[in-house]
Amino acid sequence: MKKGMTWLAAMAFCVAIAAPAMAADPIKIGVAGAHSGDLASYGVPSLNAAKVVIAEVNANGGVLGRQIELIAQDDQCKPELATNAATKLISDKVSVVMGHICSGATKATLPLYTEAKIVSMSPSATTPSLTEGGTNPYFFRTIANDKAQAKLTSAFVLNGIKAKKVAYLHDNGDYGKGFVDNNREVLEKAGVETVLYEAVTPDAVDFSAVVRKLRRAKPDILVFGGYQPTASKLLQQMRRDHVTTAMIGPDGLKDEAFIKMAGKDAEGVYASYPKDTSNLPAYKHALEGHVKMFGSDPGSFYYNGYAATQALVNAIAKAGSTDAAKVVEALRTTPVDTPLGKLTFSKTGDAAGMGLSIYQIKDGKFVELNHSITLD
Repeated sequence: MKKGMTWLAAMAFCVAIAAPAMAADPIKIGVAGAHSGDLASYGVPSLNAAKVVIAEVNANGGVLGRQIELIAQDDQCKPELATNAATKLISDKVSVVMGHICSGATKATLPLYTEAKIVSMSPSATTPSLTEGGTNPYFFRTIANDKAQAKLTSAFVLNGIKAKKVAYLHDNGDYGKGFVDNNREVLEKAGVETVLYEAVTPDAVDFSAVVRKLRRAKPDILVFGGYQPTASKLLQQMRRDHVTTAMIGPDGLKDEAFIKMAGKDAEGVYASYPKDTSNLPAYKHALEGHVKMFGSDPGSFYYNGYAATQALVNAIAKAGSTDAAKVVEALRTTPVDTPLGKLTFSKTGDAAGMGLSIYQIKDGKFVELNHSITLD
């Protein structure tokens, strides 16, 4: 526990130096994401993470002599709702935002945050363009982007599965299509044959047409891009129609909700996800915080959300200000100990220092395989 408090103790030292003599109004931190709807299993754990971190910081005196106020906005991972959520957070005068959760929603909000000069940090938005080209100077993330994920998953398809023929299905969203396209680019350059490439409708009830195409194509593996509700429905229809092709997908599939929805059909599915860091004191401390507050183990992206909230609070303390330019500078120059490891951020906002692994569902549980990379 004492080691897990290292980052907080360091931050408290900065707070003691920078704190004004009189307590001021609270520092407002926005938390945006899917807090309801089909993708709430991604957004609620991150919201819980922010609650745990902020409660602990406030109990230890706050930051800059001020308490932190959490302001949550639900966007259900829908771009049109996300812009409304961002507008509300800006009007509420938040200093920073932890979120959004999904890539499409994040992409829709960044022009608003850039114009308002508000730093945002996503725990789970992976589309590479969010940090490429310098168009979003106030955006950061604590998750590997799709190109990094594709580097790992395509290497596994080549060397672990030793696939010669691959099928690609995606939900046509920024997240799903991006993951598939980045894998396809790497695998085709390596000489792997594409036998099917197609988009599916996430809300569809019947996937029989594409399942028939999969049967005819006879791929060695299916690379799926999208979220777990679509993947589980697709997988159930594949298995019902006796299509036994293995599936590999992005971090959105490593969710207990996927196993619950797909049931026994989820067995054998592969997914990329942050490397297991449960041996770290900071991880154990974060886990204990969730159990204490909510009485249960956390869900997917909790630790990414925890790390993002830590990084934002730490940057405000290091900057001695909520000024966006100073917070950005602090994020780029100050490593922070998190449950994911010691993270730093590049000039474009991507996290370095965290590991990424392949997991497989075995006997109804996610098991980490011996295939991993470290982000740099």
